[in-house]
Amino acid sequence: MTDKTAPAEPTTYGGYLRLKELLACQRPLSEEHDELLFVILHQTMELWMKQAIHEIGATQSEVRAGNLVPAYKHLARVSRIQAVMTQAWDILATMTPADYLNFRELLGTSSGFQSYQFRALEFQLGIKDASFLKFQSPGSDEYRMLDDALRGPSLYDDVLAQLAKGGFAIPAAVLERDRTAAYEPSEAVEKAWLTVYRDTQKYWALYQLAEKLLDLDDALLTWRHKHVLTVERIIGRKRGTGGTEGVGYLQQTLARRAFPEIWSLRTKL
Repeated sequence: MTDKTAPAEPTTYGGYLRLKELLACQRPLSEEHDELLFVILHQTMELWMKQAIHEIGATQSEVRAGNLVPAYKHLARVSRIQAVMTQAWDILATMTPADYLNFRELLGTSSGFQSYQFRALEFQLGIKDASFLKFQSPGSDEYRMLDDALRGPSLYDDVLAQLAKGGFAIPAAVLERDRTAAYEPSEAVEKAWLTVYRDTQKYWALYQLAEKLLDLDDALLTWRHKHVLTVERIIGRKRGTGGTEGVGYLQQTLARRAFPEIWSLRTKL
């Protein structure tokens, strides 16, 4: 008897990566040469954000389990991803204002404010703002993902819980705070981190974790700064698509810190 079961199709490079579907996702709305660059750059950003969210989720699982050293690898990877995303703005900056104006009107009301992955990433880090939910349709998968990130503990919440378990005096008001609100700096938390930084050998795991967190915050600020410069280079200080404030709003974001006490303690060392 012969086996009539059809042999499994061999795994190919294109099949494994779903390249046919992936490369069909770039659908510019015009024949303008630079629109393809605009589409690919933003799609690539979203892919890297997906990976960053994945890595931070893994970091949170390790931190909650008290496994601080294994978390370093995930955090280091996110920092490298952020560096690649920052460099990507240099590619977009090759597009001149005239190039962009050739297709800008076709973007309609679309805006980076609608990137639910970027907001989910911010929420994971503790930079929370419930007002961004309005850019997603209630009941949609995007809304649910963002709402879950808003209501859940941030990476910093998990880290501070580990500080408390390590015997540091972290106030209940910090540990039991409203998870949907942006994190507010605490003198007690700063004092705890100062203790860590004043005796790095004793608290080596926490010290290294703090430095990895600062790498993330530093890289996010660098990405934001490069974003501001690129936008100003291409559209100046005009309002952004969808009526957003453009450069004016982006500059305000440069003051945000996900892990404020790890920054402020340096002044007091």
